[in-house]
Amino acid sequence: MKFILGKKLDMTQVWKGEEVISVTRVQAGPCTVVQIKNNEKDGYDSLQIGFGERKEKNIKKPQKGHLKNIKTNIRFLREFRDKNENIKTGDVIDVSTFELGDNIQVTGVSKGKGFQGVVKRHGFKGHNTTHGTKDQVRMPGSSGATGPAHVFKGQRMPGRMGGDKVTTKNLEIVEVDLESNILLIKGAVPGARNGLVLISGEGELKVRSDKEEVKKEEKVDEQKTEENTEKQEEVIEIKKEEVKEKLEDKESEKKESPSAKAMEDKEKK
Repeated sequence: MKFILGKKLDMTQVWKGEEVISVTRVQAGPCTVVQIKNNEKDGYDSLQIGFGERKEKNIKKPQKGHLKNIKTNIRFLREFRDKNENIKTGDVIDVSTFELGDNIQVTGVSKGKGFQGVVKRHGFKGHNTTHGTKDQVRMPGSSGATGPAHVFKGQRMPGRMGGDKVTTKNLEIVEVDLESNILLIKGAVPGARNGLVLISGEGELKVRSDKEEVKKEEKVDEQKTEENTEKQEEVIEIKKEEVKEKLEDKESEKKESPSAKAMEDKEKK
């Protein structure tokens, strides 16, 4: 099984031939393997991965001790029931583990909608707007028989709506953006914008070691330093040219000044 954590961004449309497909953009990974649990020690097999970053001052001491072997300050920690002996703590999971056309399921927390009535919460039809209804059109009606003298558990009534754990299955990956770590998923995904989502599907989980991640970061730093040195050299050359122009202007002004002309005339006499 392959899996990753991500952040829901927004919804948009993409063209596939002559067909327009509604997709959800998800910022998926990179995720770091924080802990590997096994059946002997923990009673079950799973991989704990982390996603996102937050300030160190907002992390409590127990969490700091748990993340002492990980360099980044991780914000979210989630577990996936999987057993993979080739994966080690510190390995990185990114969008490269998914491919175009993969069948996945996405789990998230649905939007909270507050206290709602039965028409919106459960889809009740409501009463007919005829004689005698007055303000009872959207009312739930009778909640049960008078014999038991209580409302049975599970009765559909008004209450708090949303904010539940929801899993949407049989979704398809339309596009994988390796540079920006973005997945385009066909259809709607549960949750609000910037909400955490858990993406999983069938297939082999691909990871890269922490050393490879460090090498990539070092290459990026080298490129940035090279660009900075080139910019500094350009600035220095521009300043040198400006100084030369100023000196030439001063010399020309001295030659053209009346005092300089008078001195030249005296020397000639």
